[in-house]
Amino acid sequence: MSGVSTADDLPALMAVSAWRIEGGRVSAKADAVVEEVPVALVYNGISHAVMLATPTDLDDFALGFSLTEGLIAGPSDLLDVDVVPTELGIELQLSVTASSFQGFKATRRQLSGRTGCGLCGRESLARAILDVAPVPRRLGVSPGALERAIAGLPDAQLLHRQSGGVHAAAWVGRDGDIQLLREDVGRHNALDKLIGAITQRRIDTASGFVVITSRASHELVHKAACVGIELLAAVSAPTALAVRNAGAAGLTLAGWLRKDGFSIYTHPERIVPAPDI
Repeated sequence: MSGVSTADDLPALMAVSAWRIEGGRVSAKADAVVEEVPVALVYNGISHAVMLATPTDLDDFALGFSLTEGLIAGPSDLLDVDVVPTELGIELQLSVTASSFQGFKATRRQLSGRTGCGLCGRESLARAILDVAPVPRRLGVSPGALERAIAGLPDAQLLHRQSGGVHAAAWVGRDGDIQLLREDVGRHNALDKLIGAITQRRIDTASGFVVITSRASHELVHKAACVGIELLAAVSAPTALAVRNAGAAGLTLAGWLRKDGFSIYTHPERIVPAPDI
């Protein structure tokens, strides 16, 4: 599993002083807060999006974002990523193939993102809610695998343990063991980073599922379906749009994941034994 940062990353945490008020008493304490910096994604010299993100696992983020936004068809279309710190933030200078760049210019949008914002800057309502790709039907896991995954999540969240200020997206094997985890202040960014890591490692999406430490929104369902993830489990609730689109895509969507149970909203047949409905 990856650590908190890579060679191309900037520091993910900042040391600060704070005053703790507890039981009517005031005390000084040292604390750590997570960094949140503007990250510009620049494709062949043209700026496409600016996201506020945690400056870790930026190569994974570049690949995952490019795939889930439909800017490239596959990892071979992303030729190079150069991480360039500036006074204002970070530029990810991406080189993509000529065919990908032509499609990018045809559908270009400018996106100034809040923390992991999924729809800011869409040009029209027609572009706001993108079609969700159908996913394969090869996965089957036990209910216990989901419960083991959520039980193991706290120990795997290195940045969260230190700062308490980030979301996580984890790739979990069929047995419930967490194999990869990525963290970010933005839940969309965390999932993009994880998808980039899964893709770079050529992991078969039928070999496991994804757990996210947030609600399950349409955008997260869309990102998961883009790369053939069959099961998305969230610690919080799904939105109605996420349920509708997960159902249409054939994706199993679970929510309210806890150590002692969870809710299944779509396609329960992947959770074996499947519940009687």
